[in-house]
Amino acid sequence: MKFTVNRSDITEAVSNIQRAVSTKSSIPALEGILLKAAENQLELCAYDMELSITTVIPAKVQEEGKSVLSAKIFSDIVRKTPDDTIEVTVDEKDMASIESGCSKFAIIGIPAEEFPELPQVTGSETFQLPGGVLKSMIRQTVFAVAESDAKPIHQGSMFHIEEGQLDVVAVDGYRLAKRTETIEYPGKLSFVVPGKTLVEVLKLLKDSENALEISAGQRHIIFKIDNYTVISSLLEGEFLNYKATIPTSSKTNVVLKSREAIESVERVSLLITDRIKSPIRCVFSDNEVKLLCTTSMGRASDEISVSMEGEDVEIGFNNRYLLDALRNTECDEIRIGLSGPLSPMTIQPKEGESFLFLVLPVRLKND
Repeated sequence: MKFTVNRSDITEAVSNIQRAVSTKSSIPALEGILLKAAENQLELCAYDMELSITTVIPAKVQEEGKSVLSAKIFSDIVRKTPDDTIEVTVDEKDMASIESGCSKFAIIGIPAEEFPELPQVTGSETFQLPGGVLKSMIRQTVFAVAESDAKPIHQGSMFHIEEGQLDVVAVDGYRLAKRTETIEYPGKLSFVVPGKTLVEVLKLLKDSENALEISAGQRHIIFKIDNYTVISSLLEGEFLNYKATIPTSSKTNVVLKSREAIESVERVSLLITDRIKSPIRCVFSDNEVKLLCTTSMGRASDEISVSMEGEDVEIGFNNRYLLDALRNTECDEIRIGLSGPLSPMTIQPKEGESFLFLVLPVRLKND
């Protein structure tokens, strides 16, 4: 195999697909990148048995072939080469020679046959979404994916399509995030994508109106994003019946500016650390919210003006969960719904229902 590529092309490609390289595997080839040179293009693939990322870049191919090179060494070399072009030659014993300008490297490769085959996605259902819309939907929900493996199905986000509406939902037992968009898909479809996969997909997405293709099979899903193809295992199990958990009404309705709320919560959170934890006490009354926090380090209080209807309420929240929800609203004004000190709080945009966040309260101790 022998080919020449542009350094910036291969550097970008390697840095993007490297995140799917296995760091610890009993199969040495999975710690490398599979290179396939043919028909004036170079295909690069990384795979960790759960997630694969493949891309194609232009190349001047003098000799077709394929081989696996160490992901870490190869990425370090292409990133630091001095010239704008890189020439790679791999002999029949998988010894790779990499040249750029006056720099020359020789590294040992692995036969391409030792790289496991990517999964075949069978019986898939395909739909399309603008790249910018999918980016927003993932960004506004992935923060609520469960980190604990107590219920593995909740380590991913559910994609649920019904009656031309796509919901993306994440839940971790303390909060829920739901993002909704209309979609051109006539049927009904549900699947759960691992949070790890969605984080990698998010990094590849651009704020673009160009439609990208998503194909969901029974066990795997394919995202086609520009010249990248991401294949991931799906999670299996019974996802929370999220529609049943969302309150249908509230006793207290509040409209406020999201930036003011974020800054206020950040200020009273200054006395909370990983070691010293305490809930934030929120007192809603008379068109204002008072925020209070008391820890072994001291006390903090702050207040913001709001527009409020309904009952006064005093409620406590974990500061991180509250901040995560507020920071992901991505709009200037939000409406909050409350139904007492022990019921979850809903957060939605002031107008419309494009997203909905639920945050469970913390039981407050009486002073």
